[in-house]
Amino acid sequence: MKPAVLEVMRMNRVCRMVLVTSVGSFILVIFYFQIMRRNPFGMDICCRKGSRSPLQELYNPTQLSNTAILHQIRRDQVTDTCRANSVSSRKRRVLTPSDLKHLVVDEDHEMIYCYVPKVACTNWKRVMMVLTGRGKYSDPMEIPANEAHVSSNLKTLNQYSIPEINHRLKNYMKFLFVREPFERLVSAYRNKFTQKYNTSFHKRYGTKIVRRQRKNATQEALRKGDDVKFEEFVAYLIDPHTQREEPFNEHWQTVYSLCHPCHIHYDLIGKYETLEEDSNYILQLAGVGNYLKFPTYAKSTRTTDEMTTEFFQNISSEHQTQLYEVYKLDFLMFNYSVPSYLKLE
Repeated sequence: MKPAVLEVMRMNRVCRMVLVTSVGSFILVIFYFQIMRRNPFGMDICCRKGSRSPLQELYNPTQLSNTAILHQIRRDQVTDTCRANSVSSRKRRVLTPSDLKHLVVDEDHEMIYCYVPKVACTNWKRVMMVLTGRGKYSDPMEIPANEAHVSSNLKTLNQYSIPEINHRLKNYMKFLFVREPFERLVSAYRNKFTQKYNTSFHKRYGTKIVRRQRKNATQEALRKGDDVKFEEFVAYLIDPHTQREEPFNEHWQTVYSLCHPCHIHYDLIGKYETLEEDSNYILQLAGVGNYLKFPTYAKSTRTTDEMTTEFFQNISSEHQTQLYEVYKLDFLMFNYSVPSYLKLE
């Protein structure tokens, strides 16, 4: 069978042609494109003496892989979404230091990781502690979870001077991990509002949600805030007063607002759904893949798509529509389809 042109995509001003050839039950995908000597944003990809930097490994690979192609498609999806939503996304304000507090810097391997809560960020912080610890740690899972979240254990980009920030944004490989937005939201709700030990969240947010969203709330509920219903949590998120009052907490803030992907060019976008493969690809690019692997254990309490569906059953179509608008850019930017369980108006 002659190769058939399946799709022509314009990516970063370079046309790439995808050819598909069927051989028996196999489909061979041949992806032709020009490997750029510099990345799309014109940054220098100079390697450290005696080794290749992660950026050089990514943009000037010694061997082209399907994984590299996948990440190019993900990068282009972000670029296209930012362009298509230019009214909201291209307010070219200057990023302030507080905008950069989620970007963890690894000087030794020239990488920057923007952490997103509820997207395996505890394990990725553990891995970053191993990478930046210079021998202090060897096994990520030996690091207690609470220690991974101690801010002084990792250096973030907002701690640098402006010239140092610009140099690192230009020359380091930047990556983040994303998750289906509503699955991440349900995960945050379950963790922060259904666990009795999270008293700080109950006091800070639970009492406020009960006061605003619950009619005839008991004095105990107003005082403790430890029994917030998911419907009340959603009502709180879509309440215009909430959004005017203060930014969302990082656990339910949008990825768009946490990591600023329309202002910062991310070289790799990992997904929770392919967490192990994407994580180990990054470690491979960093040159540590032979001795450091991303932790693979699975939590039995993990929030699933089925669980998320159940949580949304009692949310009105009006509130579902309003909530989708809040997280719409995350859905579009990271190529997540509208969930089938939603009843949008």
